[in-house]
Amino acid sequence: MTMMTTRLLTLAAVGLVLAGCQTMTPQERRARDETTCASYGFRRGTDAFATCLQRIELDRRAEARAFRYESDILLRRPYWY
Repeated sequence: MTMMTTRLLTLAAVGLVLAGCQTMTPQERRARDETTCASYGFRRGTDAFATCLQRIELDRRAEARAFRYESDILLRRPYWY
């Protein structure tokens, strides 16, 4: 590889690592969820809108649980079972 290619790959790797460090505040997450529910056609202040927000949060929690379960080597059974 040339020196320029090595530098570009290093810069790209650093960019990916830094992009993975971004987090959202609870306020930003709530605003995004509200925008999502509004884009589905739900109106703010209705029971349907609240249900939409709740389902998004429940889905987020389920994904986090699944990720933790898959990442925890102690919870996985050996492959020969």
